[in-house]
Amino acid sequence: MKRALLSALLALSLTLPALTPALAVQPEEVLPDPALESRARAISQELRCLVCQNQSIDDSNAPLARDLRVLVRDRLQAGDSDAKVMEYVTDRYGDYVLLRPPFKATTLVLWIGPFAVLLLGAIGTFLFLRGRRGVAAGADTAPLSADERRRLDALLRKDD
Repeated sequence: MKRALLSALLALSLTLPALTPALAVQPEEVLPDPALESRARAISQELRCLVCQNQSIDDSNAPLARDLRVLVRDRLQAGDSDAKVMEYVTDRYGDYVLLRPPFKATTLVLWIGPFAVLLLGAIGTFLFLRGRRGVAAGADTAPLSADERRRLDALLRKDD
């Protein structure tokens, strides 16, 4: 009984860290002013890690994400507003650094691309299935000639 309990506790202790979110912000990055730190965290959650690409810089442990977190905090300490910090970062790195890029001509592919791929997939699936239905129904085959019909009947009688 003790062994089973110890095994369960060991398994729990090994899986628990995997269930908690990893905080990438290092203690030395945290600003002493809680209001500024809160603003920095909010901005960091809106910026994409350029290395990881699917994580915010707030969640990423990549060195470039750390540099961007420090940059955001430096701009806030310099007195920039949240909008000015976002403008500064996007001017340097482009709209790609935003996790939610604006809808404009240069980001049109990011917004319409997934829907276009989905539509093309649906059309391709429809055409594929329509083509298979025609083959299954025998639409592409010619009827049997009288000679072929006799041979088929003979073969079927032979199996009986």
